[in-house]
Amino acid sequence: MNRNSVLRRSFFSITVLTVGLMCSILHQAVDVFDDKSRVIRKIPTTHKVVAITVDDGPHYKTTPEILTVLKEKQAKATFFVLGANAEAHPEIVAQEVADGHEIASHAYSHRRLNKLTATEVIAEFERLETVLQPVAPKPTLFRPPDGAYNDGVVALARERGYATVLWSVDTGDWRQGSVEQVVKTVLDNVQPGSIILMHDGQYPLPTPQAMPVIIDKLREQGYQMVTVSELLQYYEVIR
Repeated sequence: MNRNSVLRRSFFSITVLTVGLMCSILHQAVDVFDDKSRVIRKIPTTHKVVAITVDDGPHYKTTPEILTVLKEKQAKATFFVLGANAEAHPEIVAQEVADGHEIASHAYSHRRLNKLTATEVIAEFERLETVLQPVAPKPTLFRPPDGAYNDGVVALARERGYATVLWSVDTGDWRQGSVEQVVKTVLDNVQPGSIILMHDGQYPLPTPQAMPVIIDKLREQGYQMVTVSELLQYYEVIR
């Protein structure tokens, strides 16, 4: 069996596990979700685990810098890739996969899906999936661009096998502020089960410089960085 076959079989197993976990959480959890729309913002847990998520890439300069940091720190992240950027740089998505990171959907373009027709939303999903097919497994997680969604978008995502994931800590790195401010935002707001929002779709960003500091500081506090799918495994009913 060649390496690609082994990778695809492994990713199939991970996908089955993730879908199973999501079905369980969807039936049990209430406080995980944003109102009635079943959108995940964080995972309730007493374990000190968090997920670093990276939106909008890949970018030919920013993303390789982030991948270098993650490899040096031996940390994993979930990349919510934008189809148009993945189409331009499939080799970077392939590197994300090879490094063991999770690939998730950020749709094809950066249009606000809650302003589109159902047909247009489905086309956004399908076009991204086509782009990713040669280099990554079909994602099981989805994040709407700009966090803009409605019940219809979430329902369409679910029909295609996606769980919709937002975030609980917005680093604000997209504002291109200081490294210190990005780090402070995370440390001031992080909790067990947090989903941290960062970006790699433009250049320059403070993200590649802030990320190693964030990882080190969180580890000093006893936190472990995991992918979103791994984070789901820590779900607890907290009373």
